[in-house]
Amino acid sequence: MAAFERDHVATLVRRLAGPPRFIIALFGPRQTGKTTIVQQLRHRIDRPSRYLAVDEPDSASLEIPQVPAGASPGRSRVRDAEWLVLEWEKARREADRSPAGSVLILDEIQKIPQWSETVKGLWDADRAVGCGLHVIILGSAPLLMQAGLTESLAGRFEPIRVTHWTFPEMAAAFGIDLHTYLFFGGYPGAALRVPDLLRWRDYILGALVEPNIERDVLAMTRVDKPALLKRLFELGASCSGQILSYTKMLGQLQDAGNTTTLARYVDLLENAGLIAGLPKYASRPHRRGSSPKLTVLNTALMTAGSGYTFEEAGADRTFWGRIVESAVGAHLFNTATSDIRVYYWRDGQHEVDFVLRRGPRLVGIEVKSGLRPRLSRGLEVFEARFGPQRILVVGEGGVRLNEFLAAPAGYWCEEG
Repeated sequence: MAAFERDHVATLVRRLAGPPRFIIALFGPRQTGKTTIVQQLRHRIDRPSRYLAVDEPDSASLEIPQVPAGASPGRSRVRDAEWLVLEWEKARREADRSPAGSVLILDEIQKIPQWSETVKGLWDADRAVGCGLHVIILGSAPLLMQAGLTESLAGRFEPIRVTHWTFPEMAAAFGIDLHTYLFFGGYPGAALRVPDLLRWRDYILGALVEPNIERDVLAMTRVDKPALLKRLFELGASCSGQILSYTKMLGQLQDAGNTTTLARYVDLLENAGLIAGLPKYASRPHRRGSSPKLTVLNTALMTAGSGYTFEEAGADRTFWGRIVESAVGAHLFNTATSDIRVYYWRDGQHEVDFVLRRGPRLVGIEVKSGLRPRLSRGLEVFEARFGPQRILVVGEGGVRLNEFLAAPAGYWCEEG
């Protein structure tokens, strides 16, 4: 069976078809397949390429000079700006020797201090002489990546966002069904661990969540209360699909912090691909609401720490309903393009699970899992008040869940 390829591979092939005009920035959460994407790309192109992982030691295949007897072995070269310049120069020479140019791939580039300023200088020098070197940069810390790109490399890059795997991707790559996807989520590295629940749970919490918070948030961004941020993640995972005010969150977290700090931490978790705080929809632009709707961006983040087995989760009507709603919310958020915003809406007892807005187009979405009671007039009140172009029911009596999860958010914003 051929290895599964995400659409990003074909996108990269197209971007590399012409001369280098922009740096390609591939970024997204951990364990979404960024490294696999570029390795598959290397097998699809007919030109030299160099892959360098900033967070790994030098390859054992490199020539290592003999150390004289009695001498101490030298340290591995530090992956700093000087190292980057030397490696870039090697890639330039390869590009000069190849009629088709070459490709330099830099993984976890955000771990090089002042990486964006160095890349800017090297890239501008290449453009001045017409060097045929394509550059692809990868990173697992989206917040830091985006800061470097927008501050120093503005106008010099084009981003490719890598998000969590969709249901069709997980089904095609691993043959899992819808219910398995809902509970175990869209992490490809965890798919082979599904038969062993404890092994799968340890992988999600220990190999994904902990490094994501420790390395991609706390190590790369100033966080004055790291314990609060970790507890906030746990609260968000356990309350996914629920609307909570920041004041109520502080009460449950038993912390003397303020709502501004908490709102910032939600943003950090969102940029790390863990949890989003969806704002309430209003017809007029308004300041940040006090009650976001917390949504995990991969349902594995919700179920791994829940203590439920797959069978127990399915038997708990309320919990399974929240899993279904969280899967829909994660899918909308992960597949939304830059011109689409995802909200929820509530007024008293009337609620709409999700609202999509793209320009003047408005779409109201209600999720019906068939496993929990719903207030039935939310969509009616929303439609009467805002006049959306489209109203959708996902699940019982509407679009089947597997069909909904097979189409990106933009599809539902089109003319229905």
